[in-house]
Amino acid sequence: MVEFEPNIDNYLDNHYIHKSNWLRAAVLGANDGILSTASIAIGVAAASDNRETILLATLAGLIAGALSMAAGEYVSVSSQTDIEQADIEREKKELAEIPEVELKLLAAIYEKRGLKKKTAITVAKELTEHDALAAHVRDELGLNEISKAKPIQAAISSCLAFIAGGVLPLVIVLFLPLLHMEYSLYVSALFFLILLGIVAAKTGGSSVFKAIVRISFWGTIAMGLTAWVGHLFKITI
Repeated sequence: MVEFEPNIDNYLDNHYIHKSNWLRAAVLGANDGILSTASIAIGVAAASDNRETILLATLAGLIAGALSMAAGEYVSVSSQTDIEQADIEREKKELAEIPEVELKLLAAIYEKRGLKKKTAITVAKELTEHDALAAHVRDELGLNEISKAKPIQAAISSCLAFIAGGVLPLVIVLFLPLLHMEYSLYVSALFFLILLGIVAAKTGGSSVFKAIVRISFWGTIAMGLTAWVGHLFKITI
């Protein structure tokens, strides 16, 4: 009988949590791209009958939004990286100065998770001998490759996703008739948002129905409010 040896890397890659970092950035960016750009276009379309004006506002919103998204993600994730690094440096110092205390702390963590005291101490000793810092970073600080902050990756992903989402309302403004443009933008944006919600839910293994309801509700509110503001300041250029 041939003994089966599972490939741990392939096994781990099958879990949805391993997609969380890039999926979050991509969904957030695309969702913002569609909703923000469409909302701006709807607001201006409700206020003006001039295609050039609507197009300029939509394009400006797309560019500004993409750059803002990238900058915001980079700053936010960089701050997280700084905090993580500071904790790692502190852990290095503690391992050098009080290794016995750190060993007991690691064993206590394993014991709290369900191991017997003797087993917990044995595991803590073996992991400390193998790579003490890695063991403490993973089990004491809760940091690993899945949750590790990657500022540049997050910024680029969010920027590209925003552009991909924002281009869709821009195409509507370019090619659809000016008559009832705001309604065309709303229907198309809602369709794109629902489609995005379905893809994200399928990729992440979550509820498709909840994704559709959530994205439709908040999308309608955002676009409805900007349309209302546009009607309040309706002008003719």
